Amino acid sequence: MSQKELIEGIHYYINENGFVVLTEQYHLEKGFCCGLGCLHCPYQYENVPEPRRSELLFSKGKMPDSSY
Repeated sequence: MSQKELIEGIHYYINENGFVVLTEQYHLEKGFCCGLGCLHCPYQYENVPEPRRSELLFSKGKMPDSSY
C-alpha cells in the first residue's frame, strides 16, 4: 500500500479498548498478508507461521488448507 491517507471507518477503526484495528479493505489495498495474524486478514493468514495460522483459521471457523 502506497503512502496514502488512511480513513477511519474504511481503512481502520478504534475498538472498545482503544486499539486501532485495520479493516479488510486496508489489507486488500495493501495486497498481501503481513504474517502478524490481523483480525480482518482476507488472505487466510498465508504468511502466519504454524501453529498460529491453524489456530487463527480454526477460530474463524475455517480449516487450514492441507496443501501447506
